[in-house]
Amino acid sequence: MLLTLLPTTSLSCFPIPNHRASLDPVSTRASRHHSLAPPWRSAAWSGPPSLVSKWRCNAGEESEPNPQQQASGGLDWPILQRWEVPWEWPTLSLTFLACGLSFVLTGLVGTAALPYLGLRIEELSLDEKAEILLVDQGFTTAAVLAVLYGITGTFKPLPEDLFRYDLREPFDLRRGWLLWAGVGLSGAVLAIALVGVAMSFYHGESPERETDSLVRLLPLIGSSGVSTACLVAITGVLAPLLEETVFRGFLMVSLTKWVPTPVAVLISAAVFAFAHLTPGEFPQLFVLGAALGLIYAQTRNLLAPITVHAFWNSGVILILTFLQLQGYDIRDLLQAN
Repeated sequence: MLLTLLPTTSLSCFPIPNHRASLDPVSTRASRHHSLAPPWRSAAWSGPPSLVSKWRCNAGEESEPNPQQQASGGLDWPILQRWEVPWEWPTLSLTFLACGLSFVLTGLVGTAALPYLGLRIEELSLDEKAEILLVDQGFTTAAVLAVLYGITGTFKPLPEDLFRYDLREPFDLRRGWLLWAGVGLSGAVLAIALVGVAMSFYHGESPERETDSLVRLLPLIGSSGVSTACLVAITGVLAPLLEETVFRGFLMVSLTKWVPTPVAVLISAAVFAFAHLTPGEFPQLFVLGAALGLIYAQTRNLLAPITVHAFWNSGVILILTFLQLQGYDIRDLLQAN
């Protein structure tokens, strides 16, 4: 009875004679094996954790696998790892619906409020229209993000890699947001160019783009410095912040609770492309959304897809502005492309 209360290390340091063990070579070998076992495997071991970890390191015992590695099949690839999502499917669907409704309602309320403010669209200059668009996009972005953060904030404390905007280590090879933004932007440009060429061979002539949001902005592009600055702020700052937080930061991350991360990237990219309501550009938008999702999965930092999205949108506006100032008909150029 006394022996069962003693640590295993005591037995190994002060061996007690056992006549049966000395007569039985099998039991002798078993006793030696037992004395060499790590002390924490004994029920009586009460040593400090630091000593336990030191013993494990010396014994060469492998550490337990990371839960994220288990979810990704044991591969330590950031792009395959899932997020720890605290909410369930009803929260995902209702929150995404609430974001969509707030986006639509904010635009309707803004349009309906203009007459009460003494503003008539047909009497406004192009600069004034651009300024109103900027204010409207600002209110829309604030309203949608307030709904999103208000609902998800009820699940605090949230995991550290949810809704993460981190300026540190921009060029880290593994998770550097600026480094991977450059990689993602280069890959997206190449992939979208290839998709455009393939579509031109498949469809022949390009379809009309009268419903394209970019076409509706053509009167403002290149009209003045104020209009250009407002358009760059809308397309290069507010729109990327809103869309990447909703589609990548919330939708894609939430989907990884039920499907592998690459599948979540593709699903969120399809929803992102569909939400733009431009069927003729669905393939290009899908490819762009997939690239944004992949670099977000790699970096776990929303600054990476926001940066790519911002360069993409503002780059288009600045290029069209330059061509407009050079005397080109950008409407014909857009239709040709």
